Amino acid sequence: MLDLYSWPAPNGHKVQILVEELGIPYRLIPIDITRGAQREASYRAINPNARIPAIVDHAPVDGGAPLTVFESGAVMLYLAEKERRFISADPRQRIEVLQWLFWQVGGLGPMMGQAQHFFRYAPGPVPYAIERYQNETRRLLRVLDQRLAGRDYIGGDYSIADMACFPWIRIHKLTGVALDDFAHVQAWYGRVRGRPAVGRGVDLLRDRWVDVSTSAEAKQNLFKVE
Repeated sequence: MLDLYSWPAPNGHKVQILVEELGIPYRLIPIDITRGAQREASYRAINPNARIPAIVDHAPVDGGAPLTVFESGAVMLYLAEKERRFISADPRQRIEVLQWLFWQVGGLGPMMGQAQHFFRYAPGPVPYAIERYQNETRRLLRVLDQRLAGRDYIGGDYSIADMACFPWIRIHKLTGVALDDFAHVQAWYGRVRGRPAVGRGVDLLRDRWVDVSTSAEAKQNLFKVE
């Protein structure tokens, strides 16, 4: 059995989609980041970085004690390798997927996250920051669009790279950046969104979602400096 600690946000959606695609048994444990649950000692013992998602695998491959994994990219790679799905054993195909997984973790997610923050959540407009992060989001979308030219999926076959990128592309409107100029990204988005497991993963905890832009308490709990 797998314990999945998550919340309805892009990084949580990444792993929620993966466990649904894998069809493995799991227990979903909500960590309400809008109420500060990520900072509670019990969760910090699982994820010292106090962010979602994280997992505890009670049946690791080595048969030993439960294994804890945090950071969304590490969680996705761990589960894909354990189940031998959505990442190829072929070294060349494998590195294609890993490059794009790390591209999302190191680039697409952080830049779109900052674009969203300054576009929607900052207490007052910061034109330089909005322009900076929206422009970087557009640049990354161009990179992805070029990658998807002539391909159905980012790594060739559907993989954890697609599952990692999809939830961030899904929130593009919240960054103030449109997809109008990225036809290949739009087509790819439709293919991924049409997968039943993707729909199920995104729908998990949907009823717990909070519009942070309308809640001073949620903003405080999400953005305060520790």
